[in-house]
Amino acid sequence: MISLKILRYTSIREVVTQQHSIKLSFSPFHLYIQRRWLKPVDSAQTRLENRTRDHRLDKLIVHHRKLKIILEIEKFMSCKKRGPFVSVQLMSRWKNVVGLNIGVGAFIRKYPHVFELFSHPARRNLCCRMTDKMRALLDEEGNIIRACEANAVMRIKKLLLMSKNRVLHVHALRLIRRELGLPEDFRDSILAKYISDFKLVDLETVELTDADESLAVANVEQWREKEYREKWLSEFETKFAFPIDFPTGFKIERGFREKLKNWQRLPYVKPYEKHDVRKGHTRGGVERFEKRAVAVIHELLSLTVEKMVEVERLAHFRKDLGMEVNIRELLLNHPGIFYISTKGGIQSVFLREAYSKGCLIESNPIYNVRRKLLDLVLLEQRYTRELQTQDETLDEESDDCEEEWMKGTRDGDWVLPILEHEADSFPE
Repeated sequence: MISLKILRYTSIREVVTQQHSIKLSFSPFHLYIQRRWLKPVDSAQTRLENRTRDHRLDKLIVHHRKLKIILEIEKFMSCKKRGPFVSVQLMSRWKNVVGLNIGVGAFIRKYPHVFELFSHPARRNLCCRMTDKMRALLDEEGNIIRACEANAVMRIKKLLLMSKNRVLHVHALRLIRRELGLPEDFRDSILAKYISDFKLVDLETVELTDADESLAVANVEQWREKEYREKWLSEFETKFAFPIDFPTGFKIERGFREKLKNWQRLPYVKPYEKHDVRKGHTRGGVERFEKRAVAVIHELLSLTVEKMVEVERLAHFRKDLGMEVNIRELLLNHPGIFYISTKGGIQSVFLREAYSKGCLIESNPIYNVRRKLLDLVLLEQRYTRELQTQDETLDEESDDCEEEWMKGTRDGDWVLPILEHEADSFPE
């Protein structure tokens, strides 16, 4: 041990260096270095990385990412005043805007069933537009969304019934507009149209004026009633239970089944019940509050067209729907009900009970037409012989039109004889 006299004349840094310079033997009697083993960190990020993957749902998200980029490009094309086409040179500037990691030209050539390249008749530059098949499917989707306007009104009503004061922010609805099957101008075509049901308090707030209590029934209640009748389970087992479907390869630890069974029986305030819902300080109060948040997210996903939504956009409903919890951590705590996919650089949550082998079990008209769009995108460069024959016929028609245009008279033909006469009058 170093004496106090030495400490008067040496600094603490020198003492530390002297101690480290001493060679220690590695025998158990001479080793005085204390090793502390850090416990593994159990956080939402580590659980997200170590979760059991559902490869079919991950693959579906990758396909949806491709379709999303194509729809963004189509949106920019439709904004052009000269027509629904744009030059490839101008499209190269949209690479970072639409989220492409490859060149725009390579992306366009990868999907010949979606994009059509042609030469501009006047400027002779390379331009791009949507194919007739893609355009027809987009028009069909718009027509179906307008035809299902009553269902869209019902979905907004149910969301407002779940909210605290029957009030929601229009900005939050706009973020999940496509997921809810709403038209792009839903604020004017739905909220301002149905005055007897909705009231626009200000530019970004909508209030429910006609509370139809017959809609205040959660979608999970149908499953509970079916379980009660078909499987002869007691009301105690099914009244507050949720359908559980773990992914393939999910490891069930010791005591997990008992915890899940107790959680299924735990009572909670249901989404459409109007009570003073607060997060209790006891363990049972916290579990009931979190289970209500699970029920709210379950009902919100049930109202969407494809039973999926981005996790980040769910956060905009936290205060309005009374689920002020860490949403991502809550979803990871219930892998049998929800599945989070991180493919495509975005975290998306699925309702597991609604999918089987990567497809929606109970389809709807909007989902069917969007599936057709996705199938057309996934064709990529397959079955392109039909496109080649169509291009050849179009080229022949354009050549015939150009020959007729050259044979006919044009507005500026009267200038040609004057120019020829002046050219002859000049001496050589």
